[in-house]
Amino acid sequence: MSSAAEQEAVREPVREGRALGGGLPAQAAPAVNGTALTAPGVSVWPGAPTPLGARFRTGPDGVSGTNFALWAGGAESVELCLFGSPGEGDGGGGGYEVRVPLTELTHEIWHGFVPGVRPGQRYGFRVHGRWDPWTGARWNPAKLLLDPYARAVDGAGRDEFGSLPPEVYGHVRDWPQQHVADTVRDDRDSAPFVPKGVVVHDDTPGDEWADDRRPKTPWADSVIYELHVKGFTKLHPGIPEELQGTYAGLAHPAAIEHLTSLGVTAVELLPVHQFAHEDHLLRRGMKNYWGYNSIGYFAPHAGYAASGTNGQQVGEFKRMVRALHAAGIEVILDVVYNHTAEASELGPTLSLRGIDNRGYYRLQDDARRYADYTGCGNTLHVVQPHVLRLITDSLRYWVTEMGVDGFRFDLAAALARSMHDVDMLSPFLAVIAQDPVLRRVKLIAEPWDVGSGGYQVGAFPPLWTEWNDRYRNAVRDFWRGALPDVRDLGYRLSGSSDLYAWGGRRPYASVNFVTAHDGFTLRDMVSYERKHNEANGEGNRDGTDDNRAWNCGTEGETEDARTRALRRRQLRNLLTTLLLSTGVPMLVAGDELGRTQGGNNNAYCQDNEISWLDWSLLDDPGWRALSDLTSRLIALRHAHPVLRRRAFFSGRAHSADGLRDLAWFTAHGTEMTERDWYAPAGTLGMFLSGRDIPGRDARGVPVTDDSFLAVLHAGDRPAAFVLPGPPWARSYEVVVDTSREEQSAAPGVVHRAGATITVPARAVLLLRVVD
Repeated sequence: MSSAAEQEAVREPVREGRALGGGLPAQAAPAVNGTALTAPGVSVWPGAPTPLGARFRTGPDGVSGTNFALWAGGAESVELCLFGSPGEGDGGGGGYEVRVPLTELTHEIWHGFVPGVRPGQRYGFRVHGRWDPWTGARWNPAKLLLDPYARAVDGAGRDEFGSLPPEVYGHVRDWPQQHVADTVRDDRDSAPFVPKGVVVHDDTPGDEWADDRRPKTPWADSVIYELHVKGFTKLHPGIPEELQGTYAGLAHPAAIEHLTSLGVTAVELLPVHQFAHEDHLLRRGMKNYWGYNSIGYFAPHAGYAASGTNGQQVGEFKRMVRALHAAGIEVILDVVYNHTAEASELGPTLSLRGIDNRGYYRLQDDARRYADYTGCGNTLHVVQPHVLRLITDSLRYWVTEMGVDGFRFDLAAALARSMHDVDMLSPFLAVIAQDPVLRRVKLIAEPWDVGSGGYQVGAFPPLWTEWNDRYRNAVRDFWRGALPDVRDLGYRLSGSSDLYAWGGRRPYASVNFVTAHDGFTLRDMVSYERKHNEANGEGNRDGTDDNRAWNCGTEGETEDARTRALRRRQLRNLLTTLLLSTGVPMLVAGDELGRTQGGNNNAYCQDNEISWLDWSLLDDPGWRALSDLTSRLIALRHAHPVLRRRAFFSGRAHSADGLRDLAWFTAHGTEMTERDWYAPAGTLGMFLSGRDIPGRDARGVPVTDDSFLAVLHAGDRPAAFVLPGPPWARSYEVVVDTSREEQSAAPGVVHRAGATITVPARAVLLLRVVD
């Protein structure tokens, strides 16, 4: 609007439209696909304002039913909507709807107990209030709303539509004046087209968790494996077809066998909260594959359930967690509390927007618009007590009732914002720090968002670990020959003390990774330098251009044997570097077996063979050897505490002979000087002493280990390297040599200290001190 007068000129017709269109009164009976809504005499008792959501229980006088409670701070009234069984009239929406007014209001929570409503009942809410988008008020009772606390969701996978139907929008999407379209209320009923909550029996007969044993793997001992439930299991030949792509498939022995043979200690699951597909994807015949578009923070995504979507997905998820725990594997969830699937003011009205838009979302000074620190159109207003409660209630639920062991917080900096700036004393971080449940689980921050001042790597408080993208960048640059010197690499290999050695933080505050779900796979990183995202239908404009990749001289796949061999060597170098570094390593599912996405570095919408793991790669001896090397490196890490230190290196001598816990060497076998750190990156020796490991075992005995020398050489020609002599060692045994595709588990070649050895071009040698 260019002036206040023009703005008022638009506001007035909108208000008039509201008066003409009106709302849906509680006892109205319009039609849904030709079936009249009914409002028979359903009794509703006062019930209780807590807990929020739908909880089946035995009420007064021993009568069973469900208590419903919804926070809707500024609402004028709330209706509970109960739906008939699927297939009764509208192909999934329910053939009839019973609307029950919730008349009890306690501290902005509308509540009521409905006798006879049992688990399996599908439901939603209609919330009445003002329609005035100019002040952020977007109540519209024509829109059925998903309960934010729903334990299960049914009818969310309505992918048969070429796009989201106009009925799911609170505003008239096709209003001729597009610049004010979001201000004109749409009074068409959305019930047939939106997901419904499902009442779930929260009590577990027979206490199904009684024999569950959480692995409780210490952070320093952890190896994380990031995977997608569907992508990991969809093509696995050992999983029955009916279980592929599901929670049950991930719980299958064939899936778990791969995880245990690798030796990983935790799976980090891409989002499994109920999510929705964006309209622009549906229009292109695609779906949101990754799932960073949450709409239900308590419900396991129904699309990954083999057993059904009318509450059965909850039990299936729990059984998956139990199976992984029994194998010694923790379950970490990638969670998206920074934004929701309702997007910007032009997005659909599915839940929070219609419950209390101003109460749930950060709005700009122009309250019609959303503050967007996520790049997804909206940002949850975590400073608000009820929003903070929603998030922490959700987190505790997944820990206490669903059995998970930790969380990775997508765009965590957005959660740490107070009013505008990122604040490490923010309400969200303060609440987590004192919560008796949440402070005991694994907490991983993606320590940035897209807003001003959002990059916060190294800034999160104790209790938190962080995705360390500076580790990723340094390691990628070293192995592609783009690192100007080795100063940054030294910090990254040894735990990133420059970022984390404050406030009691430890080396395991750094989650080290070379690849993640977004960006190139490991194989693509050595096969492509440019993104190839044409299949996404966005003109190859999506995805990062900062790939820090080297294609070994040829863009894309090639039949050239020398190029293929070089690429596999580079993969061995990258995996070996990752698994020998101090900190917590994170692998991406399939990197150990050469998974490719054909150069697509943003496959968020590719729910197909581009993203799914191709298990037939293991039939190739070369990719099988890479998987075997990964397993061997993880086993080596588990066997040697010097590779998974719980405290930072001091770099000081702890004995009269001058031996230090960490030392750096040039190719001449001499300790590095200040000047050497500024020299061009090429060859670096890192000595790790097993004699000086801080800490004691469970019996109080000091921890000791073997000592190792790791030599990293990124040059394209072999290099001479002089092995350091006493006090460091008298002789060394080669344990890992990445120039060789096949790695022998038998003792390797032994070299005397002081000898000059030849390090092959582009290779890592790991040598164990023999004496």
